[in-house]
Amino acid sequence: MRRPRHLALLSVGVSGALVLSAAATAAAAPPAAPTPTGIVVADGMTQPVFSLADAIEERVFVQTPVDTDHDGRLDQVAIDISRPRETATQGFKVPVIFEHSPYRKDTWGDVPYPSVLVDDLPQNGRTDRSSRRALDADAQRAQAKANLPGSLDDYYVPRGYAVVLGQSVGTGDSDGCPTSGDQAETLGTKAVIDWLNGRAKGYDANGAPITAGWTTGAVGMTGVSYNGTLPNQVATTGVEGLKTIVPVSAISSWYDYYRANGLVVAPGTYQGEDLDILAQFTAGQARAEGPCADELAKITEKQDRVTGDYSKYWQDRDYLDARNVKASVFVVHGLNDWNVKTEHFAGWWDQLAKHDVPRKIWLHQGGHGGPGSSASVTLPDGHTWTYKQTENRWFDFWLWNVRNGIMDEPTAVLQREDRAYTTYANWPDPAAREVGLRFAATDATAPGSLTTGKPPKAKVEQSFVDEGRTIHPDTLVANPDAASANRLAYRSPALTQNVRISGRPEMRLRMAIDNKPDANLTAYLVDYGPAGSTAAPTVVTRGWMDPQNRKSTARTEPVKQGKLYDYRWTLEPKDYIFPAGHRIGVVVFSSDQEYTLLPLGGTELRVAPNDSELRLPVVGGRDVLGF
Repeated sequence: MRRPRHLALLSVGVSGALVLSAAATAAAAPPAAPTPTGIVVADGMTQPVFSLADAIEERVFVQTPVDTDHDGRLDQVAIDISRPRETATQGFKVPVIFEHSPYRKDTWGDVPYPSVLVDDLPQNGRTDRSSRRALDADAQRAQAKANLPGSLDDYYVPRGYAVVLGQSVGTGDSDGCPTSGDQAETLGTKAVIDWLNGRAKGYDANGAPITAGWTTGAVGMTGVSYNGTLPNQVATTGVEGLKTIVPVSAISSWYDYYRANGLVVAPGTYQGEDLDILAQFTAGQARAEGPCADELAKITEKQDRVTGDYSKYWQDRDYLDARNVKASVFVVHGLNDWNVKTEHFAGWWDQLAKHDVPRKIWLHQGGHGGPGSSASVTLPDGHTWTYKQTENRWFDFWLWNVRNGIMDEPTAVLQREDRAYTTYANWPDPAAREVGLRFAATDATAPGSLTTGKPPKAKVEQSFVDEGRTIHPDTLVANPDAASANRLAYRSPALTQNVRISGRPEMRLRMAIDNKPDANLTAYLVDYGPAGSTAAPTVVTRGWMDPQNRKSTARTEPVKQGKLYDYRWTLEPKDYIFPAGHRIGVVVFSSDQEYTLLPLGGTELRVAPNDSELRLPVVGGRDVLGF
């Protein structure tokens, strides 16, 4: 990958610590002014030597190049700044850690949701969306006050950074209307970095111009979820001054957040949410029902909950192109995040690798959010670092040019199923090989098997009926050795050794819909115990698709009832170890109570198992499976 260039001077200070001057001066010439107070570096990390209590805090309104509410005036975004007092008293110039957010204040906590209980799938021509559901009132929010919200300023200002907390265009104290992930939102965020580098205008509350002469202009962005998505967005612009980003549980494609292979699919725990609901939530009720009502209505129209097709509207909210990325990227994600699903980090990671962007990845076993500050990993050299220390060292390397060796360490940190962290040279594991696990069945109703050999010659077909509206997925994946009228299950023999997968499983299913023009299509990869085990199964990963999008996510094509078609789609990327003695399982069903629209039951689906398979990225390849 591309290697960084280091421009700052390091000098040895007392007690073996390093003191980093904010500006280099010629060795022979005396400084024109007192040397700025330097940061203190020990063990490759900046140390907390500046007083948070004495920090300067200020509100600035940055002018953006967009007018999202079409009132004829360029929108301004509000930012709150905390910086060491020495930036004013001693001319000390500092880099910036910047978190932008649409959730700072005045969100619409009980924004109404559409129901996912429909009489029929909308692509079948009829739907009933009269019911309502409210959003969890505990969604992230904060309000600017003397001590900035969150912990970024508490931790980093004492270490010689300024912290900037921004409010996205169309939210909180910023002007405009929310546009949910498009170029306007991106440019509204980028404007802050432009202001920090003298390229955009900023004003105080009285309208007086204000500049950022206290900063070096080096900026690192970070945040979790939507707050982590904004760094991805801005990085794709290649803006000068953005040196690094740390996106945590961040979105890389809004289509992949609200759709899956042509199917309307919700983020985990937010059934019914779509792009327009999120925009209304971030706008707040007064703005959503008032000056921004027309703009938000356009989102409802353009998002298209009927076909679920990928369109120009979704393309404008897709950041899976790293050709212009100049910032380094430290990707952080939970392997069990079913809100911002794992394809978001994996797709972004693929693009970063393609364009040789300096990068590191930290994957943990949790869900939505970070691994926790105290999570720790021991590197091959025996040195143990917590996650927070790793983040600290990352920012120090890229923003203060501290030569702490972090880019010479293993690229991937991954938490295993026993909750212990380990390191890998890369992700997915370069030793992973795609292995086909063919479905095999000799009976029309009994559960089938998975094999790496040739399937039976008999042309058996197996059918099931969609009742996902009333039957939870936990019930559908249970009891894999028993037949079910509402799903199909296929199981491998017991594994003779641990089997690790690393990457994207791919489903290849030959299937027909016998009595409807379309249906939801769902597949789960499951870790089952030995035959007869009473242990609860573990859902390893999931995937969904719309059969009408079998050729392209961007194009709906009718399905002829009763005709067998070949369907291919990837499940969410995963890194997982199936323990020795367990069995690999695949469960195929239709509507998923946790994620898809839920039509009335009765849709009949028919599978040709002996013409179907799951392709797994197995570390070590086929020989590891032992069957």
